[in-house]
Amino acid sequence: ENSLQKTSTCSSVNPSGIFVSPYGLNLSSFTKLIKRLQERHPEFSKQEIMKAVQELRRINKGVLNGLTISSIEEKTSAIL
Repeated sequence: ENSLQKTSTCSSVNPSGIFVSPYGLNLSSFTKLIKRLQERHPEFSKQEIMKAVQELRRINKGVLNGLTISSIEEKTSAIL
């Protein structure tokens, strides 16, 4: 039971309340995107970067499917 609870908690919301999802990307692509954005914008925390990606998703009608990783990176950078 405890392991099920950990799994559902980790895959839905992190401790700061930000929904953690691949945003329509596979997890590998999402991880790569966050890493690239952290390297490009070291002045922003990972949480701030994730909020910016979430904002881009909201602006894009809830999905990021169909956008390239580089396009998502550029648009997220503009939000940051």
